[in-house]
Amino acid sequence: MRQWPKVVYKEECMREGMQIEDVNIPVEQKVRLLDAISETGLKNIVVGSFVSPKYTPQMASIDEILRRFRPKPGVTYTALVANRQGEERARAYAPPLTLEREPVPYLSCTLCDVFVRRNFNRSQAQEIERWSQTIGRAKERKLKAAGIAIHAAWGSNFLGPFTLAQRIEMLEGEHALWDDVGIAVTHVNLGDPMSWNAPHDVEETLAVIKKRWPSIKHFKLHFHNARGMAMASTYAALRVLEATDTVYFDGTIGGIGGCPYCGNGRATGMVATEDLMHFLQRMGIETGVDLNRVINCAWMLEEMLGRLTPGHVSKAGPCPISPEDWYDPNMPFVESFEQARHFRLGSKVYADGHRPWKEAISRPRVA
Repeated sequence: MRQWPKVVYKEECMREGMQIEDVNIPVEQKVRLLDAISETGLKNIVVGSFVSPKYTPQMASIDEILRRFRPKPGVTYTALVANRQGEERARAYAPPLTLEREPVPYLSCTLCDVFVRRNFNRSQAQEIERWSQTIGRAKERKLKAAGIAIHAAWGSNFLGPFTLAQRIEMLEGEHALWDDVGIAVTHVNLGDPMSWNAPHDVEETLAVIKKRWPSIKHFKLHFHNARGMAMASTYAALRVLEATDTVYFDGTIGGIGGCPYCGNGRATGMVATEDLMHFLQRMGIETGVDLNRVINCAWMLEEMLGRLTPGHVSKAGPCPISPEDWYDPNMPFVESFEQARHFRLGSKVYADGHRPWKEAISRPRVA
C-alpha cells in the first residue's frame, strides 16, 4: 500500500474566508460558526487577522470575537499578525491564541512586487531588507532550523506567470543566507494568493526542491482556487512527496475566501474543507475530523451568507460507502440542492417527487 506524506491542515474560514465577505455579518453569527468549527475535530484554526480596518474592514471585530468564543481544548488557534502593532494586540488573547505562528523562522519574498504593495503596502525590496533581522533573531536564539518561502509562486494577475527558474533562484538566495550562518533549512513555504497553481507546475517545483535540498522535509502549500486547480494541485503534491515528508495545506469551510487585492474577489476561493477531508479519507489518510460536523458548518455558513458556497461534498454528501448509506433505488426525481440533502435529512426532502417507473426497483443480490 502506498505511504502518503503526513498531512497537517489549517482551517482558514474565519480569516481567509471572512475577509472577502460582507463587513456587516453580525459578530454573534461569526462566534457561533467559530464555536461549531472548533467541534469538528479540526486541530488548527485561524480566527482572523490583527490588521488595520482600513485595509481589511471585515477584521474590525476580531477582538470581540476572541472575547466571546469558546476555545476547545486541544485546538491550536492562531491569527494573522501583519506588524508589531498587531502582535501587541494579539498578546492580550494569548492564550487561547498561540502567537508562535510558524515552527521555524522563514526568509520570505513575494515574486510579484505589485501584489505585495497592494496587499501589505510595502515593496519586494522592503521584504528582502527584513531578512537580516530574521537571521539576526534566529542566531540570537541559537536556532538549528529555518525555512525559505516565496509567494505568488506560480504567477501574478498583474505580471503574468513566473518560471521554475525564477522560483528556484529566489529560494536559492534565501537558502544561501541560512547556509552562511550555519542554520539548516528544513521547511519551504509556497504561497499562491492569485490562483496560478496547476498540478504539473506544483509537481515539477516540489520535485526540484526535494532533489536540490534533501534536508527539506516540511512543505507548506497555500493554494487558491479561482481557476479550479487547487484540488488537483493538492493531489499532485501528495503524489510527489514521500512518507518521510510533512505537507501543510490550508483551506476553508465551503471553499470561500480570497484577498481583496488580487483582483478576483470572492471568485478566488480555496479548497473546501469538507471536500478535502472527504478526499483524504477516501485515500486512506487519517484526518481525525467529523465530516458530518464540517458539513453542518458549511450549511451554517451558507445561512449566514445568504447564498451557496463553492464546496461540493456539502451539497451531494460523501460517497455512500456502507450499505446503510446507499440511496433508496425507488427515490423519486432529485433535482434541487435542497432535495440532494437527503443524505443527511432523509426522504422528507423529496417526499413529493416524481417517480416515472412502472414498478418498484430492487437491488441485485450482493454475494
